[in-house]
Amino acid sequence: MAIVLGENQYGKAETRLVRVDRDADEHRLVDLNVSTALSGDLTETHLTGANDKVLATDTQKNTVLAFARDGVGQIETFGLRLARHYVGQLASIHRARVEIEQYPWTRLGPHSFTRSGEGTRLATVVFDGEATVEGGIKDLTVLNTTDSEFWGYPRDEYTTLPETKDRILATAVNARWRFSSTQVEWAEAYATARASLLDAFATTYSYSLQQTLFAMGKRVLENVPDIASVRLSLPNQHHYLTDLSPFDLDNPGVVFHVGDRPYGLIEAEVVRET
Repeated sequence: MAIVLGENQYGKAETRLVRVDRDADEHRLVDLNVSTALSGDLTETHLTGANDKVLATDTQKNTVLAFARDGVGQIETFGLRLARHYVGQLASIHRARVEIEQYPWTRLGPHSFTRSGEGTRLATVVFDGEATVEGGIKDLTVLNTTDSEFWGYPRDEYTTLPETKDRILATAVNARWRFSSTQVEWAEAYATARASLLDAFATTYSYSLQQTLFAMGKRVLENVPDIASVRLSLPNQHHYLTDLSPFDLDNPGVVFHVGDRPYGLIEAEVVRET
């Protein structure tokens, strides 16, 4: 029986980077978390420890920081710059993957900011001679206080959940979308996709979180032609009506306690047919 090396990659995870543009009275702030992963002709490194084909992970980290000296721009563009550079540095490196998280800050003044809750922007770039780009957002918390139902599901001896025709629907949106091109107005695409997710969540009368998920993905594809597919992961942040009867009080749908875990997790991909 032969024992061989399978697929492998290595890299530098979570290089934290803050770039401040000071070329105007009103400063601009970019706050990133960058992870890189490389793969290629690295069998000997695993089998013998030879490092002559390895671009050190510290070098990968330094490259991220050095590239930021000339500006970051849109994170998709920054990821493309890095990925193409890594593959071009050594003949042994055939593929680079760059994942970027951009943390949101809201301006308070010319040089003052506060961390906002508008969601973390995402980009993933893979380059192996050809480039593919994904964008996305995570931790975008949304809630509808009504216009959500959940009923009509099968019941068996283990079912205790009561049906409801009016409930709070809350989730933290985690979405990733795949672009069909690398020639995209990245900022516009991100803003439109994010607005589409929010609009669909707010305007869809929901009979299930699955239905809401599909409506959100569909709205993104309708509004951003450069996006080929959207993967969504929506944890159901359960809000339970609190029983106040032990205190001789009624509860006309105004007091809820929030369940931490376990929670429902709804995931699907919405795809543009070609």
